[in-house]
Amino acid sequence: MDLNRVDLNLLVAFDALMSEGSVTRAAERLYIGQSAMSSTLARLRKLLDDPVLVREGRQMVPTPLAVSLITPVREVLDRVESLLSPGREFDPARAERTFTVVGSDYTSLTFVNPVSERLSAEAPGVKIRLVPPGDDYTERLRRGQADLAIMPRAVFTEHRKFPNVLLFQDRFVCAVDVNNDAVGETISLEQFSSLPYAAQSCGHEIASGEAQLNRLGIARNTKVTTAMALAPILVSGSDMITIIQERLAQIMAPRTTLRLLEAPMPLQPIHQLMLWTTRSENDPGHRWLRRRLVTLAHELLTPE
Repeated sequence: MDLNRVDLNLLVAFDALMSEGSVTRAAERLYIGQSAMSSTLARLRKLLDDPVLVREGRQMVPTPLAVSLITPVREVLDRVESLLSPGREFDPARAERTFTVVGSDYTSLTFVNPVSERLSAEAPGVKIRLVPPGDDYTERLRRGQADLAIMPRAVFTEHRKFPNVLLFQDRFVCAVDVNNDAVGETISLEQFSSLPYAAQSCGHEIASGEAQLNRLGIARNTKVTTAMALAPILVSGSDMITIIQERLAQIMAPRTTLRLLEAPMPLQPIHQLMLWTTRSENDPGHRWLRRRLVTLAHELLTPE
């Protein structure tokens, strides 16, 4: 194929069409009219000798050829954007920018909230917008709809496909109310399985602690399932027990009456990763934020 005769902007259009699955939404994303987007789709079909998008019921779905091109095209666009980024400068003291970060309520309470306070002093115009994982967090990161994801390594099963760095670790402990007379200074596995239990969820994903208990075959007398940040509040003042990340328990301590115990089963700590895409690798602002988050994670979360 003679590249001199190919409009490489078609790759941008292809990426938008694959991300949105709609000519109308792709047009809105690229700030062009729907008729112009339809013409672009026709050119793509001619270039690839393939329908690219076909209608199935009320939806437009990509053809097998289009699906096979999604990742290679995205990688090409990421590299082009990275090549064009180094010349720009980023002054955190003067910059006005909002970074979108995918993360859970646990991430917000244990890391993003304290970090935001530090960043506001040195970069008052830089904001962090935290959004919950949902069921498409991987695609949102790939599409550039999120700048970063801060997720447990065990939950983000595709983490090896993204640039990433370990921010911090946290371990699981068992939590009961201080007045729960059913539990002494330690808790046995039999007690853990029989006492009323508050299970935790992480959006559409099973929480990493619950997943570990499942793998170990640990039975639970589940009374309620709730978000991670609510579990310690529900356990406080009740007869329920739960497992909880130690950092979260410490942060929630002023609002709860919890007593922490060693868990009666071997639980692996969570490894909280920060992930991004190659598209953002050399963006000056993005690079500054990643470096500051790594530094602040060490300063704020490393045991003394």
